[in-house]
Amino acid sequence: MVKVASTFGRSGTHDFILLRASALVMAAFAVFLVVWLVCNPGVDYAGWVSLFSGMGMKVFTLLALTGLLIHGWIGIWQVLTDYVKCSKLRGVIQYIVVLALAVYWFTGLFVLWGV
Repeated sequence: MVKVASTFGRSGTHDFILLRASALVMAAFAVFLVVWLVCNPGVDYAGWVSLFSGMGMKVFTLLALTGLLIHGWIGIWQVLTDYVKCSKLRGVIQYIVVLALAVYWFTGLFVLWGV
C-alpha cells in the first residue's frame, strides 16, 4: 500500500467512509429542512429563530456544517494532489483552505449559539 505524506496517515478507506458519512448527514439535514419548509409555509424571522433555538437543531446544524467541511476538505485535497504537482505550492494552498474551513466552522458555531 502506498502512503502519501500529505494524508497524515489516512487511507482511502478512511476518506471513503468520511465522505459517505458526511453525505448522509448532509442529505438528512437537507431532507429535514425541505420537509420543515413544506410543513411551515410563509416562514418569517420568528419561525427561523424558533427552529434554530432548540439544542437538537443546533447540534444537527453543526453536525451538517462539519460534514460539509469534511466533504469539502477531502474533495479539495484530492483535486490538489491530482493537479498541483509542486508540493510547496500545494502545501500553501492546503494551509489556506484549512484556515478558511476553520473560520467557516467557528463562524457557524458562533452564529448558531448566538440564536
